Amino acid sequence: MLRKNAKIELLKRVPLFERCSQRELGQIAMLADELDLPGARNLTSEGSGGFEFIVLVEGTADVVRKGKVVNELGPGDFVGEIALVTGQPRTATVKTRGPSRILVLTATGFRTLMHDVPTIKDKVLSALAARVPDE
Repeated sequence: MLRKNAKIELLKRVPLFERCSQRELGQIAMLADELDLPGARNLTSEGSGGFEFIVLVEGTADVVRKGKVVNELGPGDFVGEIALVTGQPRTATVKTRGPSRILVLTATGFRTLMHDVPTIKDKVLSALAARVPDE
Protein backbone atom coordinates (compact mmCIF):
# COMPACT_ATOMS: atom_id res chain seq x y z
CA MET A 1 0.00 0.00 0.00
CA LEU A 2 1.36 3.40 -1.00
CA ARG A 3 1.78 6.02 1.68
CA LYS A 4 0.25 9.44 1.02
CA ASN A 5 3.68 10.89 0.14
CA ALA A 6 4.26 8.12 -2.42
CA LYS A 7 0.85 8.82 -3.98
CA ILE A 8 1.72 12.52 -4.16
CA GLU A 9 5.03 11.77 -5.87
CA LEU A 10 3.26 9.57 -8.41
CA LEU A 11 0.50 12.12 -9.04
CA LYS A 12 3.08 14.88 -9.46
CA ARG A 13 4.45 13.06 -12.53
CA VAL A 14 1.01 12.86 -14.17
CA PRO A 15 0.79 15.69 -16.74
CA LEU A 16 -2.82 16.32 -15.78
CA PHE A 17 -1.70 17.31 -12.27
CA GLU A 18 1.83 18.64 -12.91
CA ARG A 19 0.81 22.26 -12.30
CA CYS A 20 -0.78 21.45 -8.93
CA SER A 21 0.79 22.52 -5.65
CA GLN A 22 1.91 20.04 -3.00
CA ARG A 23 -1.24 20.80 -1.00
CA GLU A 24 -3.47 20.25 -4.02
CA LEU A 25 -1.71 16.98 -4.81
CA GLY A 26 -2.33 15.90 -1.21
CA GLN A 27 -6.03 16.51 -1.67
CA ILE A 28 -6.05 14.45 -4.86
CA ALA A 29 -4.09 11.65 -3.14
CA MET A 30 -6.68 11.45 -0.35
CA LEU A 31 -9.40 10.73 -2.93
CA ALA A 32 -7.41 8.19 -4.96
CA ASP A 33 -7.92 4.51 -4.10
CA GLU A 34 -5.15 2.00 -4.64
CA LEU A 35 -6.06 -1.37 -6.17
CA ASP A 36 -4.02 -4.50 -6.83
CA LEU A 37 -5.08 -6.39 -9.95
CA PRO A 38 -3.90 -10.03 -9.91
CA GLY A 39 -4.05 -10.60 -13.69
CA ALA A 40 -4.78 -9.02 -17.06
CA ARG A 41 -7.84 -6.79 -16.89
CA ASN A 42 -9.60 -4.21 -19.02
CA LEU A 43 -9.25 -0.84 -17.33
CA THR A 44 -11.42 0.90 -19.95
CA SER A 45 -13.51 -0.20 -22.93
CA GLU A 46 -13.65 1.81 -26.14
CA GLY A 47 -17.07 3.39 -26.63
CA SER A 48 -18.24 2.90 -23.04
CA GLY A 49 -18.92 5.64 -20.50
CA GLY A 50 -16.09 6.87 -18.32
CA PHE A 51 -16.49 6.90 -14.57
CA GLU A 52 -12.91 6.90 -13.31
CA PHE A 53 -9.41 8.22 -13.89
CA ILE A 54 -6.67 5.59 -13.53
CA VAL A 55 -2.92 5.91 -12.90
CA LEU A 56 -0.81 2.81 -13.54
CA VAL A 57 1.50 2.40 -10.53
CA GLU A 58 2.99 -1.00 -11.41
CA GLY A 59 2.65 -3.18 -14.49
CA THR A 60 2.09 -2.55 -18.17
CA ALA A 61 -0.96 -2.08 -20.37
CA ASP A 62 -1.90 -1.86 -24.05
CA VAL A 63 -4.05 0.91 -25.50
CA VAL A 64 -6.27 -0.54 -28.22
CA ARG A 65 -8.28 1.56 -30.65
CA LYS A 66 -10.53 -0.11 -33.25
CA GLY A 67 -8.89 -3.46 -32.48
CA LYS A 68 -5.30 -2.26 -33.01
CA VAL A 69 -2.68 -1.61 -30.32
CA VAL A 70 -1.81 2.08 -30.64
CA ASN A 71 0.24 2.61 -27.48
CA GLU A 72 1.87 0.84 -24.55
CA LEU A 73 1.64 2.15 -20.99
CA GLY A 74 3.87 1.70 -17.98
CA PRO A 75 4.18 2.96 -14.41
CA GLY A 76 3.15 6.61 -14.10
CA ASP A 77 0.99 6.58 -17.23
CA PHE A 78 -2.70 7.37 -16.86
CA VAL A 79 -6.00 6.86 -18.69
CA GLY A 80 -9.60 7.92 -18.47
CA GLU A 81 -9.27 11.66 -18.06
CA ILE A 82 -10.96 12.64 -21.33
CA ALA A 83 -14.12 10.58 -20.81
CA LEU A 84 -14.23 11.57 -17.15
CA VAL A 85 -14.16 15.30 -17.80
CA THR A 86 -16.09 15.51 -21.08
CA GLY A 87 -18.68 12.78 -20.49
CA GLN A 88 -17.88 11.44 -23.96
CA PRO A 89 -17.44 7.68 -24.53
CA ARG A 90 -14.00 6.15 -23.96
CA THR A 91 -11.69 6.71 -26.90
CA ALA A 92 -9.86 3.39 -26.44
CA THR A 93 -9.73 0.08 -24.60
CA VAL A 94 -6.88 -0.21 -22.11
CA LYS A 95 -5.94 -3.70 -20.95
CA THR A 96 -3.24 -4.60 -18.46
CA ARG A 97 -0.85 -7.35 -19.58
CA GLY A 98 -0.68 -9.03 -16.19
CA PRO A 99 -0.62 -8.22 -12.48
CA SER A 100 -0.80 -4.48 -11.88
CA ARG A 101 -1.32 -1.87 -9.22
CA ILE A 102 -3.40 1.21 -10.01
CA LEU A 103 -4.66 4.40 -8.42
CA VAL A 104 -8.31 5.16 -9.18
CA LEU A 105 -10.06 8.50 -8.86
CA THR A 106 -13.81 8.11 -9.36
CA ALA A 107 -15.97 10.55 -11.31
CA THR A 108 -17.69 11.54 -8.07
CA GLY A 109 -14.36 12.18 -6.35
CA PHE A 110 -13.08 14.09 -9.37
CA ARG A 111 -16.18 16.31 -9.52
CA THR A 112 -15.96 16.95 -5.76
CA LEU A 113 -12.32 17.91 -6.17
CA MET A 114 -13.10 20.30 -9.05
CA HIS A 115 -15.89 21.92 -7.01
CA ASP A 116 -14.17 22.06 -3.61
CA VAL A 117 -10.71 23.08 -4.84
CA PRO A 118 -11.27 25.53 -7.70
CA THR A 119 -7.54 26.23 -8.03
CA ILE A 120 -7.11 22.66 -9.31
CA LYS A 121 -9.88 22.99 -11.89
CA ASP A 122 -8.13 25.49 -14.18
CA LYS A 123 -4.84 23.59 -14.00
CA VAL A 124 -6.48 20.26 -14.82
CA LEU A 125 -8.65 21.62 -17.64
CA SER A 126 -5.66 23.32 -19.26
CA ALA A 127 -3.65 20.09 -19.15
CA LEU A 128 -6.64 18.12 -20.44
CA ALA A 129 -7.13 20.42 -23.42
CA ALA A 130 -3.62 19.57 -24.56
CA ARG A 131 -4.42 15.82 -24.45
CA VAL A 132 -7.71 15.70 -26.36
CA PRO A 133 -7.02 13.68 -29.53
CA ASP A 134 -7.57 15.14 -32.98
CA GLU A 135 -10.37 13.43 -34.88
